[in-house]
Amino acid sequence: MKKTAIRTFATGATRDADDDKLDFEGFLCPEVLQCFAEYMHGKRVQSDGGLRDSDNWQKGIPKAQYVKSGWRHWHSIWRDHRKDGRVSRDDLCAMMFNVMGYLHEDLKEKL
Repeated sequence: MKKTAIRTFATGATRDADDDKLDFEGFLCPEVLQCFAEYMHGKRVQSDGGLRDSDNWQKGIPKAQYVKSGWRHWHSIWRDHRKDGRVSRDDLCAMMFNVMGYLHEDLKEKL
């Protein structure tokens, strides 16, 4: 059994050190996730008026579609940034969606 460092808190409670553990709280920003969730929630209504499940995208979208959509949004971000620095949050969230979707499909291939 591998020995790990032990932390002792002022209360006397002890825990293993967390230096080698994933730090989701540090890696992610709650305001960004809130903005992204609001964006995604707004995209649940389809053109026919139906409401898609929030995890509908996980059923599978071809990687090529993520790339094509990502390029359109990246172009808007780039153009607007160069023009006046006022970038659309919708475009930023759409880029996040396309990057996560592509990565999701890539990870599924590796399982």
